[in-house]
Amino acid sequence: MDKRKSILLRVAPELWDALNRWAHDELRSVNAQIEYVLREAVRRRTGHYPTALPPEDSPTDRSADAAPPEADDSAPPPPTDDAD
Repeated sequence: MDKRKSILLRVAPELWDALNRWAHDELRSVNAQIEYVLREAVRRRTGHYPTALPPEDSPTDRSADAAPPEADDSAPPPPTDDAD
């Protein structure tokens, strides 16, 4: 079940056309594009992404947004080839 909030958004026809072209250029739906723009605005303002998951129809790789995996310090370092 989709837990995203549904809203009614009224925009000027010129803005809709621009969003539609932008979404088409990035292979997204207009809805996904609007979510992307809003998410980026929140990220710029707060320094981090909202906790909600990205839209499923977005082709953008979101793996760069995730925190990098923690290094496993318990594993010994790889052997070195010291043939001296």
